[in-house]
Order: sequence, then structure tokens, then C-alpha cells
Amino acid sequence: MTEPQVVHSTTETVRSGYLDPSARPVASVDSGDRVSFPDTWTHWGNEAVFGMTFADREPLRHKYPQGPYSMLGPVEVKGAALGDVIECTVETLRTLDWGWNSFPLGVGALPDDFSEPYLHYFRFDDDRRRAEFVPGVELDLNPFVGVIGTEPVDDQPTSAILSGSYGGNLVLNELTVGSSVFLPVFKPGGRVWFGDVHAVQGDGVVDQTAIETAAEELVIRYDLRKAVPLTGPLVETATEWIGFGFSDNLDDALVRCLRGLIGWLHAAAGLTESEAYALCSLAVSFRVTQYANQLGSAYSSVPAKAVHGRVPKRIFSPDRVARVNRWLRPEGRTS
Repeated sequence: MTEPQVVHSTTETVRSGYLDPSARPVASVDSGDRVSFPDTWTHWGNEAVFGMTFADREPLRHKYPQGPYSMLGPVEVKGAALGDVIECTVETLRTLDWGWNSFPLGVGALPDDFSEPYLHYFRFDDDRRRAEFVPGVELDLNPFVGVIGTEPVDDQPTSAILSGSYGGNLVLNELTVGSSVFLPVFKPGGRVWFGDVHAVQGDGVVDQTAIETAAEELVIRYDLRKAVPLTGPLVETATEWIGFGFSDNLDDALVRCLRGLIGWLHAAAGLTESEAYALCSLAVSFRVTQYANQLGSAYSSVPAKAVHGRVPKRIFSPDRVARVNRWLRPEGRTS
């Protein structure tokens, strides 16, 4: 296995809060190449530091109006073109030894229920496996990448708190080591960005914050999948395929997720659309990915509410699983 390219977080490689279509690629890779990103930045251009008070942090939200996430990129995959898909696999992820959870007033699922903002810092153990929340309450850490996406069609900067067919602010806690996300390509090279490393998060992220952190070590592999008609991001783990729906309300997000999975199961697994609809009712778990609500936000964009549908692989025969794999990774059509 060849050594990965190394890309450091610097003022040239990071954009605070947005995907920048004018940025030069930080790496240009062939399909199958890996890129190492050591010592990634915390939110707001690495200005978030351990122990900073809420009052000291609050001006940062206004300093970076497009969003808090330190976005690193873009990575260009040679040969990627419209109609292709880039499979991004998280191979290594070790966080810093600290993180935080917070909510200002006017955000999250309960924007009016609290009279004071909240901020809590965490220290992690040496193995980055556990963190104490309060005495008697400990959390098992499950680090993952919160934001990852190709650049959308628009030639204007895209806020990193948004999500859509290109990926973006997915905040899916299954996008951890060993998992892959398949991202449709909208521009030559795909131009993949990522940011917003989390240490642990529940489905829904109801106060709108996980344990926010950054990575000491992160390695991502980029594989080009030619002519794969995927219409939105799809995550694959060892046991599931996971699709998404985004909207300004959960009802529409669920319907979009469902319709997307019906179409995908029809194309990739060879089910009729009626069979796929029934299977989604019988075996697919639909969960709230993110209940975003920024009534009191300082940011210029509002993140979508998101629902994800988890399709278990165990219900399919080996032949069906192989069929889906061929659809996602066409034989003889990878670079």
C-alpha cells in the first residue's frame, strides 16, 4: 500500500464555514489514493480552545457568518466527471484529547425552553474511548466526520451547515472508521471537502451540538466510481446501507428519504418499486439525523432537518448483496 499524501490545516487549505469553489485543490489524487490530514482544526478557524468561556466564544459565531466548521479541501479526484460518484472511506480517525458541547439561546429542538446558554468541556482518556460527562455518567466515544461533500453545481460559496445531493452537513454518527460515503460528482474532479469532527453524538443532535472536537490523525481513501446514477449521498457500513432525506420539516425529510431509498433499491437491488416500498416498511429503520433549528442563529443559512433510513444487509442473499456492490462499484469502470 502506498503512503498517503499529507495535507496540513493552514490558512491556505482551510475555509471557515464554507465550501469555496475558487480554492485550489489541496491534493490531486488517483482513484484508490489515500490522504492523511494530521492535526485538523477546531471550529471557527481553530479559534475554539479548551476552557474558553461562552462569552469569549460568542463573538466567533458573528465573525464567521457562514458557519463554524473548519472545512479542509478541496481534494480533486482525477477523472471524476458529472454522473460519477466518489466513494470516501474513513480509514483512520483519532481525535484530540478534548471537546465540547454547547447551545446558545434560540437554537436546537427547544429554542425557547432555556434562559441561559450552555457550554460543557470534556477531556478524553488516552485511548479516546471514554469521556466523563458529569460524575456517574460516562460516554463511549465513537468519532466520526460530521461534514463531507463534493462541491455543488453553484459557483458561489456554499455554507458548510447546509446539506443536499452533494452531501455536506450529514452529521451521521455511522460515518466512522471503516464506513464509506458515496458522493455524486457535479464538477470536474469532484472537489471533496470535509470538516466538523465529532467524538460522539446521538441521532437527532437535538441541542444542535455533538461533542465537537478535531482530529489528531485522519486518513480518507478516495475511490472513483464511474457512471453510477446515484442522486444523493449514500453511506455504507459493514452491516447497512444508509440513505438521506433533507427538508425544512421532518415530514418532508422522511418522504424524500423514503422515495430516494425506493428508487435506489429498485435500481441497485433489483426490486420492483412496490416491493421496495413494502421492504422499507418491513425492515428499514427511519431515524431523525438532525433536528436543526436556528431561530436565534448568527449564521446566514439554516441547516436542513434530516432523516436517514438504515437498510440492513443481513436481509439480502449473498447474490443480492453482490448485485448492489456491482451497482455501486461497477466492474471494469473504476479508475
